[in-house]
This record gives sequence, structure tokens and C-alpha cells, in this order.
Amino acid sequence: MFDLSWILGHAKTFYTHHPAPIPLTTKSGSKTTLAQIAQDSIPPCRLNPFLFNGHLQTMYTARPDPGPPIFYKRKLFDSNHSVYPGTYAVDFVVPKEEGEAAPKDASLPERTANFTPEEWESMTSDDTTPMLIALHGLSGGSHEVYLRETLAPLTAAGWAACVVNGRGCALSKVTTPQLFNARATWDVRQTIAHLRELYPNRPLYAVGFSLGANILTNYVGEEGGKCVLKAAVACSNPWNLDVCNIELQRTWVGLEVYARTMGQNLKKLFVLHREQILKNEGVDEDKVMGSRYLFEFDRHVQCPTWGYPTEGAYYRDSESVDALLGVRVPFLGINAEDDPVCLDFIVAVSIFILTMAADIVQGGYSIRGVQAEPVCCVVYHQLGRPSWIIPAWRREMVCDGSLVVPNQGT
Repeated sequence: MFDLSWILGHAKTFYTHHPAPIPLTTKSGSKTTLAQIAQDSIPPCRLNPFLFNGHLQTMYTARPDPGPPIFYKRKLFDSNHSVYPGTYAVDFVVPKEEGEAAPKDASLPERTANFTPEEWESMTSDDTTPMLIALHGLSGGSHEVYLRETLAPLTAAGWAACVVNGRGCALSKVTTPQLFNARATWDVRQTIAHLRELYPNRPLYAVGFSLGANILTNYVGEEGGKCVLKAAVACSNPWNLDVCNIELQRTWVGLEVYARTMGQNLKKLFVLHREQILKNEGVDEDKVMGSRYLFEFDRHVQCPTWGYPTEGAYYRDSESVDALLGVRVPFLGINAEDDPVCLDFIVAVSIFILTMAADIVQGGYSIRGVQAEPVCCVVYHQLGRPSWIIPAWRREMVCDGSLVVPNQGT
């Protein structure tokens, strides 16, 4: 008998994880695992049946939508990394009353103001409030609806939250000839280290979307056992940027809709920060403005900026799929089988790496001295861009604290 539940928007959920996950201790003292928490906490996926494939789901997110009114105050950080100098912006969620009382600044996104020096000096605290660090997708920022939809139920439940904006994104100024980089985890690392100093007792969590998920996964893998995050969530991670790029060029829709749209969005960032970016003598303005697609933009901007010979080399260096082998904290990956950017077989490759790493660990061997720890991948069938479009009332079921309550066991 045929399964026609998809007609009603009923998506199927599949889980995969390390066969021997690290036990986690809940607030009540009982033992559990991340895989069990995910399966118990994540509700069934019920979508609009008229948006019956990944393309429609993705395009639906482009519709005008005010989203929840999240208010931010911005702090500009001076980078402490010699290879990636300059400044970057972090937006902290503040109460509605404080946000409405702040002076309006036309140079910043809506509902965003700068911290005064006095306000920033008072930010330190010894409280134990859970805090979320969020990373947005390609050319996005703290203003994005999908990101605010994620933050709204958590902050309403008493969480603190902030968004690390990519260089040049969310109307932040670029102070060096470098935009954000799909491989650069330095701004995230510096932010998390500073938050640990400001809030020594707060449990820190992180979530990344799309390119932000790729950066977050690389960060968690690079930190390994030193990672101070209690848990991390990677939503719609492209995992293997080189394969994504090749696959997008194989179809007319992939090339002319997705690769072109992403390329045009990056060109808008270039126009905003043209003066700074052109200080890099390797960047040719005519070639950049002549770029039609994402890979052409990366070829003419990212490659000369960072010294990559080709955009393929840039993508291969930036991919996060191998970083899974270094993860040492509870890590939840959420992907859709019909995601038009991160195709299902790319997710399958990521799952294969988890399985391969698990087999190697069980056999007493390791890859480059690294052994895989608990990773739980969630794949929604017929979904598109997963949590970006899950209705708010269903997100609240996931974000009531049950998914991220446990502390990492020994």
C-alpha cells in the first residue's frame, strides 16, 4: 500500500548517531544520550502540504514576513588574530523595553542600537543563565527572520542570546580588505572566549544556519576536547562546499536560481564595502561586478583575498564534514533530504563518515589521532530548509529546554 501521508505535509524523520554515545546527566541526575533526547524532544514534522518540495519550501522563506520583534544592542570587537585583523559585530538580545528606549540609528538594522561604553562595562555577570550563540547563513545577519524565530522562544523562556555577524553583514562595517570567510572560525572563537570571561558560570550553547552551521562545525571540531560549549546545533549545514558547488552547476535551477541568487547577494555586499575590499590589489572590480554566480564571486574575491588558487580549493579547505571527527561535545545536525543546496547524498556522505569513524574507534584505531564522539544527525524528508520554516508553536516544543538541559558527562 502506498504511503500518501506526504500529501498532508507529513515528513518522515530519520536519525543516525554514534553507536556508543557519551552518557549525559540531566538536571534530575538521570543518565541519557543526545540521540535519545533528540528523539524524545523533536516533534513530528508537519508542513504546509501546498509546499510539497524543497524548492517551494526554500522560496517560501523569501516572502515578506516581519517575524518576531527581537531587539539587539551591538558590540564591535577588535579581532585579536594577526591573519584576520579588523573589527566584527556581535548583536546581543536585549529586553523589548530597553530596545525601544534606545536611540534609533539609521546605519544599523531595524531594532538594533549600539551599546554605550557604560552599558558594555556592566555586562559581566556571575549568573547561571543559559546563553545561545547564533551564526547566520550566507550574507545574512541578526535581522534574518529565521534567526529571530529561533531566538524568540528561547529568550522568552529566560535564555540570553547573541548573534555573531559575518564581516560586512548586517550593515556592519568592514575595516580591512576582507569579507567573512567560510573557513574562518576566529571571530566565533574570540567571541566565545570573551563570553566565558564575562559570564564564567553560564552554560554556553551554539546554533548555526547554512554557512554559519559550516563555520560552527569547523569550530567545534577544531576545539575538540577544549570546546567550552555544552552543545551545538548545525542546521542545514552544506557539509561539503566543493560537492555542493559542483552539484548546483549540474541543473538549470541550481545554477540560474540558487547559485545566481547567492552570487548576487554577495555582490551587494561588495558594493557596500567596495572601498575597503579594493584595497586588496588582487581583487579586480570589473571581474567582481561581472560575476553572475556564487562560485564566480568567490573566484574573484575570496581566492585573491585568501590566497586560494581556485574556488574549488577554497571550498575544499572550508568544508566541515571532516570536522565531525574532532567533535567532543553533544552535537545535533539537522538536514533535509530535499534541501536544494545541500543535497541528500552529501548528507549521506556525512553519515558515512560518522559510521566509518565509529567503526575505526571500535576497532581500536583512530584517524589522524582523532576519535569520533557523540554526533546525532537528524534528516527531515521532504522539508527544504529545516528549522527556518517550522511553525513557531512547534519550535517552542523543541526549545523548552529539554533538548539542551543535560550537562556533558565524563
